[in-house]
Amino acid sequence: MEKMQNTICVFGLSYGDEGKGKITDYLAQKSDIVVRFNGGNNAGHTINADGIKYKFKLMPSGAVLEKEVIIANGVVIDPKVLLDEMETLKKLKKKIKLKISSTAHVIFPFHIKLDELEELKKGKYKAGTTKRGIGPTYSDKAARWGIRVFDLIHPEILKIKLNNLYSIKKDLIRVYEPDWDVDISQIYEDYVEYGKILKPHVIDTAFYLNKAIDSGKKVVFEAAQGNLLCIDHGFYPHGTSSNSNSLGISAGTGVPPKKIGKIIGIIKAYTSRVGEGKLTTELFDEIATQIREQGHEYGTVTGRPRRVGWIDLFNIKYGIMINGVDKIVITLLDALEGINPIKMCVGYTRNGKKLDSWPIHPEIIEECNPIYEEFEGWESRTPEEWARIASVGYEALPKTMKTYLDAIKEKLQTEIAIISIGPDRTDTIVLDPSIF
Repeated sequence: MEKMQNTICVFGLSYGDEGKGKITDYLAQKSDIVVRFNGGNNAGHTINADGIKYKFKLMPSGAVLEKEVIIANGVVIDPKVLLDEMETLKKLKKKIKLKISSTAHVIFPFHIKLDELEELKKGKYKAGTTKRGIGPTYSDKAARWGIRVFDLIHPEILKIKLNNLYSIKKDLIRVYEPDWDVDISQIYEDYVEYGKILKPHVIDTAFYLNKAIDSGKKVVFEAAQGNLLCIDHGFYPHGTSSNSNSLGISAGTGVPPKKIGKIIGIIKAYTSRVGEGKLTTELFDEIATQIREQGHEYGTVTGRPRRVGWIDLFNIKYGIMINGVDKIVITLLDALEGINPIKMCVGYTRNGKKLDSWPIHPEIIEECNPIYEEFEGWESRTPEEWARIASVGYEALPKTMKTYLDAIKEKLQTEIAIISIGPDRTDTIVLDPSIF
């Protein structure tokens, strides 16, 4: 059976923060539904549109365009955060068309506490967590004592499950902090109220999505984080707790693989990340500062300055392989303006030997060195000048930027579908109009 032509997946090929929010928003213009299928409020998606900067942690990016948006079963939900985002949209006079999976798991205050305590004990293997309770909630899901949205909207079920889970978590937390305690009755009352507000949005999203796709509706699957943070195929343990790439769609939504159409991987013109673990191409000099400031590399969720380095095509190529990427999107080319030369990592060496593929294990990556090629950079321009270039299209790009883009395409053996040269929705050049 051929791939469905009315569905598309957007995910990051690096360590997250590749500009997924902007690209999802751009593709959402021609879509009917946008679906978030993994992660929690540890993910930040930023969208610049109509002179407003929107920052989401849970709400799918299509909400800005008042599209139908779905938070699927693979997401873990902090209901207070979600309600705050809904309130923000209401204040901006945005109509919210939200549906939430009844089988998505719920984050509680004791998950957040455990996240903080466990991270302190991990030493060199700490994940660099945002301490939002994501990992402990996924742990409970796997251990089969987690609490789901269905329970949240049924107070009589919630009370039993919450008391059971609290007794387990209390004993665990007191291993670290013997005097720790919270008012579980207040938590129960708060979450019953959250459930009442969210109840009208709760459905069987797997059934709804499959029916919508079969009827021909256009659907965008939006990932959180990035491929190199994936729990199974990323930089473990210095990553996240979900399948943060196209491989997570089916498990995270209930939509089978044969209904998933184009797979679009997003990369930056350089590399950035937050959290722990070696970043093979990391920069520590004034060039790092320049890229960080020009690219506004500060976390949407935490505000932490991101680590930055040259683009790493070696690990991106690995991600293209395991995700079956059809085409790539390249963002933040404007953030490299005024830097000359620009370097590109095309491989790794270890103990003087060139590696065949990205080694995935951090213990091996610690011993690796990048192989670089150099490219001539491009001059600085004002945001208005970049906007004018975007309005003209690919031909107006600086010659040196085209050379850089051609090299990426050649080395990855993957076509470029979209180029982004600014934060706004309009700062976008589409090379493949048939992408969706």
